Amino acid sequence: MNFIVSSSYLLKNLSSISGVITSNPVVPILENVLFEIDNGNLLITASDLQTSVMVELQVESKENGSVAIPAKILIDTLKNLPEQPVTFSIDESNYNIEINSDNGRYKLAGENSADFPKVPEISDGYLFNLKSSTLGTAIGNTIFSTSTDELRPAMTGVFLHLSSKSCTFVSTDGHRLVKYIRTDIKGDEIDHDMIIPRKSLNLLKSIIPSDDKNEISIEFNASNAFFSYDNIKMVCRLIDERYPDYENVIPSDNSNNITVDKSEILNSLKRISIYANKTTNQVRLKVSGSEILISAEDLDFSNEANERISCDHEGSDIEIGFNAKFLIEILSNILSDKVIFKLSEPNRAGLILPEDIDDDEDLTMLVMPVMLNDNA
Repeated sequence: MNFIVSSSYLLKNLSSISGVITSNPVVPILENVLFEIDNGNLLITASDLQTSVMVELQVESKENGSVAIPAKILIDTLKNLPEQPVTFSIDESNYNIEINSDNGRYKLAGENSADFPKVPEISDGYLFNLKSSTLGTAIGNTIFSTSTDELRPAMTGVFLHLSSKSCTFVSTDGHRLVKYIRTDIKGDEIDHDMIIPRKSLNLLKSIIPSDDKNEISIEFNASNAFFSYDNIKMVCRLIDERYPDYENVIPSDNSNNITVDKSEILNSLKRISIYANKTTNQVRLKVSGSEILISAEDLDFSNEANERISCDHEGSDIEIGFNAKFLIEILSNILSDKVIFKLSEPNRAGLILPEDIDDDEDLTMLVMPVMLNDNA
């Protein structure tokens, strides 16, 4: 089997799917990418068993066939080749591969394509479309607050709830929770739920374009989700767990509303957190009148810092502690120039909302407080 393809064209397409390849896979053949040629179409597949990514491109070939090629050595070779046509020659009797370019000749050992895991097919799935920019925003808003605790697998992914009125994306790690709603994405009369793994969403975010001109097709059933864009397709195994009842965690009776400039409080937190205890990352927010006193201390090293920033405040004075790392991550993922803190009691979760947001979206970010040391 022989085919000819541009080195840079092949590298570009390989790079777009290479993120799924792990260095120490469960099955050794997953260090390879699967090449399948059918009537001049080359389908390249990479997989880690949980997620499979496929890209289709045109090549010059008069033959059909397939082979598994070691991904790292192939990509490294192409990275160091100038733009030029390269010829692949595959010996189907022993799967040896020879790559010929203007610069020279490279030989590597491939593997039998039959040993590469089959990509799952979607049957009896539900299909809907959304803009690539919308999906990218939803992933960006939620993925940072997913859990890394494999003992709670449901929380290691993003929960997607599709109804006839809206589409809701939710993530939580037990310390933070993000709820992002899009009213411009709607399903049918039946509610659909799925939990998409974090790694799959990270891969998807790196693949899809960030503009409004492209649409992503999503089809899913009880076990798998199938994402399709242009010449790239991705199939991922959904997390088969019950997602926590997140609605009951979100407080509704927050009497303290504090509006503050996002960049001002974010930069202040970054400075103050340097002086916080490295174990707890605790910062203290003391809201009185139209002012927030942000402070932190590390008694072990006699480090201490505080700053005052102005705010618009409705409600009674309050003093509350938060993990600075969580606050900084949440604020860094809000695009609005001003943010609203909705607080009730020092021991109850606080809500952080963007002041400016589009009519067809709603974003709620929740962060749990940390108990303040009274004699601090």
